[in-house]
Amino acid sequence: MREGKHETKPFISSTNPAAITSETPLETLNLDWTERELPESARTRHVHRLHPYLGKFIPQLVEVFLRKFFTAGQTVIDPFSGSGTTLVQANEMGINAVGCDVSQFNVILGRVKTAKYDLDRLHHELFDILKQSEGQQIDSFHDLPLFQHLHPAKPQLLTTDDDYLKRWFAPRALHELLSYRAAIERGSYQYREVMYVILSRAARSARLTPHFDLDFPKKPQTEPYWCYKHRRICQPTDEAGKFLRRYTQDTYQRIEVFDRTRTNSKIEIHHADSRSFDFPQADGVITSPPYVGLIDYHEQHAYAYHLLGLQDKRDAEIGAAMAGSSKKAREAYQLGIIDVFANTLRALPSRGRLIVIAGDRHNLYPMIAERLGVETEAVLQRHVNRRTGRRAGEFYESIFIWRKA
Repeated sequence: MREGKHETKPFISSTNPAAITSETPLETLNLDWTERELPESARTRHVHRLHPYLGKFIPQLVEVFLRKFFTAGQTVIDPFSGSGTTLVQANEMGINAVGCDVSQFNVILGRVKTAKYDLDRLHHELFDILKQSEGQQIDSFHDLPLFQHLHPAKPQLLTTDDDYLKRWFAPRALHELLSYRAAIERGSYQYREVMYVILSRAARSARLTPHFDLDFPKKPQTEPYWCYKHRRICQPTDEAGKFLRRYTQDTYQRIEVFDRTRTNSKIEIHHADSRSFDFPQADGVITSPPYVGLIDYHEQHAYAYHLLGLQDKRDAEIGAAMAGSSKKAREAYQLGIIDVFANTLRALPSRGRLIVIAGDRHNLYPMIAERLGVETEAVLQRHVNRRTGRRAGEFYESIFIWRKA
């Protein structure tokens, strides 16, 4: 069924993910949660909000199908692991998980979310590096509360040859970000990747962008502007230290909360192309592939790639926005998705399931299923109502439940 041409469904109360069992009939599921039924705080609980990420699916959707089709001790694959939603939810339920993603930043984010931590050491390291990086600030900043307790030598304003960083950050903000990065490089920290995520999140907030346009900034904002978020004239952001402090505290608290519910299930995350990666044997797949022509997954975290010197594999993205959604782009997308799922099917047993959540407004997935030779067990439609952010609106997702022949 094409997106936008949906039959009216009989009313069924929205599904409580925790109530799902293997015996729950698919036809009784109502996954059209409203904002009131599933508020943002529930959708972004604990580590799910360690870093903003465009295009991720909600953990409750993954939970439904993990409870329906998997049991503790089994293994699920996510060949488009993205921000790690499937991996986190699998861990909560004692299910092993293997993730794969072509974006190195996504892999770091997924590892940070799912790692097992010595919380005392993590706390010490995160707040130690704040102290170390703040000690590198220049004298003109010493009258701010952040630096009143410090009496360092007089370091020079840090800068870089990276044109992207110089363009998108005010000198003070860039200095503070580079100071934090330098402190990571100098230290012998065990949890460096957590620091990378904090640094990236702070950089996202410290860019020269309007407060209301953090998702899709087109050019640096260097002059005062009318802010649609705050409904007043706002100034461009010129500092990063406040974000480093805020996100250090938030990150530790979120990891600490997840630590209370996580299990010892095995999690693997690989920086690789899922079309060719050698997946280990597993019991099924739960994934949300990129939508054709919608998001450039490397570009949305460009600040992280430039700050951290990450390997850029954007040419390997499937369905990237820069490729558009022309007929040629849609055909290339189908071939890419087919290659990924053909590869993952090799790791599944006969009758193993693939649960694929996709925005199929171009009606591409029936042909994909046909070419794969899978059996379509069910196709569910989910009405998504957005209530937050500038991307507020509504759309439909298709949930394809396929079985290996």
